[in-house]
Amino acid sequence: MLRYIALRSFVALFLVWVVVTIVFLLLHLIPGDPAELLLSQGSIAADPQAVAALREKMGLNDPLWQQYLSHMAGVLSGDLGASFRDGAPVIDQIALRLPRTFEVIIGAALIATGLGVPLGTWAAIRADGKADAVISFFASAALSTPVFVVGSVVILIFAQELRWLPAGGFVAFSEDPVEHLKLLLLPAGTVGLNLLAVITRMSRASVLEVLQRDYVRTARAKGLPRGEILRRHVVRNALIPVVTVLGLEMGTLIGGTVLVEFVFNWPGLSGYLVSAVDARDYPEVVGIVMTISILFVFLNLVVDVVNALLDPRISLVTT
Repeated sequence: MLRYIALRSFVALFLVWVVVTIVFLLLHLIPGDPAELLLSQGSIAADPQAVAALREKMGLNDPLWQQYLSHMAGVLSGDLGASFRDGAPVIDQIALRLPRTFEVIIGAALIATGLGVPLGTWAAIRADGKADAVISFFASAALSTPVFVVGSVVILIFAQELRWLPAGGFVAFSEDPVEHLKLLLLPAGTVGLNLLAVITRMSRASVLEVLQRDYVRTARAKGLPRGEILRRHVVRNALIPVVTVLGLEMGTLIGGTVLVEFVFNWPGLSGYLVSAVDARDYPEVVGIVMTISILFVFLNLVVDVVNALLDPRISLVTT
């Protein structure tokens, strides 16, 4: 097991380096001068001398390889650089906004897992029945509905009509825990609806497959109770693909909550990334993408380890 974890960790570090390098190179190949963009005011062109001075201050006149080495040296020392726009340390903004995005994603994952696995299992047990048809229909409908449509509908229903929850905004948990949780519920539920559909469909397919295995038939032949068969033999083995999909989806959601944060005015990491790209702020973009990449790779590493714990044969085959 330790060898398996060490191998996966090495692969994860290599992938992070590849992603950060590619993003750094692509950003510098995009047309446009960030110094000129920062100094320009609408249709008024920036002063060439001021642009040249700002480029020198930013280090943009250095050769690309030198900028890359300087950036990687800063990354290895835990310094993601300073924003071109206001000079603020990028790591501070990421540390401020990342927990807010995590709140939405973790809340969505709890909703999706807590409902999706039981619903998918129930649909599989009653395959081709009315319950299966109803659950499959709602899962397909939720999966095909865009997230901004879901967000608009839940605001209309729960905030405008029923007035149960606020329509959007942000209040720190330390200031007002109850209001913070109220503001979190709608964005987490909006993201969680799509994830719920994915988990439900995957759970159904996985449980149906496990129910056909020989060891399940043997357990039935021995006369074991249905609940014990599901708990000991079916659900645990069926969770392996579900955990894999959950990890991949959560990694995708880290950078994919842009619309949700915009609709609900939630100041998370995704909105910060959009503004950084629009301003051609290289340190901010590279820092955010690197953070998202590290988290995505880390989630995949966690998924691999959890799957190996659920089925030790995985680590033996891989190594």
